[in-house]
Amino acid sequence: MKKLIFIVEKTSTGYSAYAADDNLPVGTTGENMTALKQNVVDAVNTYREHAGLKPVTEDNIIIQLDIKQFFEYYKVINAKALAERIGMSQSLLSQYANGIKAPSERQANKIVEGIKELGRELVKLELV
Repeated sequence: MKKLIFIVEKTSTGYSAYAADDNLPVGTTGENMTALKQNVVDAVNTYREHAGLKPVTEDNIIIQLDIKQFFEYYKVINAKALAERIGMSQSLLSQYANGIKAPSERQANKIVEGIKELGRELVKLELV
């Protein structure tokens, strides 16, 4: 099954998500990312059940955040340190993180790959 992409936006009470595919009329809300992702799965499965389709799991869902929302939600990730790590101007990444500028696709991919690389390192890490 292909991945289902949901675009996320910050709201005054949490987050909302809607399907990027116009042929999937599904949207939902959640007070945090964990609740939102579960609500997306539930909403998609309600739609699919009525359409006579097999259910999906969280693995079938991709959540898309813009750079500003990412840094607002994951405050634990230091934009200044990440910029240094990925070889990007701290000022430029700060402008992306604050919504002053929108990154090009190339720059957005560079940021995402840097974050994913950090995640892969952290998964392998053990503390003593």
